[in-house]
Amino acid sequence: MVYVGIPKGQADQEEEVLKTIQDGDSDELTIKRFTESREKPGALWHIYAAKDTEKIREFLKKVAEEQGQENPVDHDPIHDQSWYLDRPLRKRLHQEYGVQGWAIVQFLGDVVFIPAGAPHQARTRDTVHNLYSCIKVAEDFVSPEHVKHCFWLTQEFRYLSHTHTNHEDKLQVKNVIYHAVKDAVGILRANESSLSRP
Repeated sequence: MVYVGIPKGQADQEEEVLKTIQDGDSDELTIKRFTESREKPGALWHIYAAKDTEKIREFLKKVAEEQGQENPVDHDPIHDQSWYLDRPLRKRLHQEYGVQGWAIVQFLGDVVFIPAGAPHQARTRDTVHNLYSCIKVAEDFVSPEHVKHCFWLTQEFRYLSHTHTNHEDKLQVKNVIYHAVKDAVGILRANESSLSRP
């Protein structure tokens, strides 16, 4: 979080931000960072374990059906990013499916690391409950330990409609694997003579 802009002369907005943080199921230490340390919050994240993805997907489809919405085969309720799990939905997800995530308030200067495949949502200025205006810098990172999961995500994106914003292979996992192997082979060849000595 590289910038958080707090408007001057809007005392009631601070109370609304505090209520949003509390309603977001944030812990007491996080609330104290805002109320006592006077740090600047920019975004409220909810991050879930990757192992719970299918349960969350099933839950969102169920809620959509209850509300009379369609669930087209070439769309995905997680990748569509058309849902925000508010407090009642998060509570229901926990009660019905045993899924509970982590609430993280990202303050100015904070970095939020999202593990590969972990469903997540952020409540920032561009949603209904504003925190403050903010600028975030995001970077995708593929670690060797999670290449398999990233490849699986890429395959999942292929089943989305051709007009879907996530249809393309944004992670470029095959290119990452190719260049990682190419670099490893290059290093081995460069050190070949020292490797063959007893």
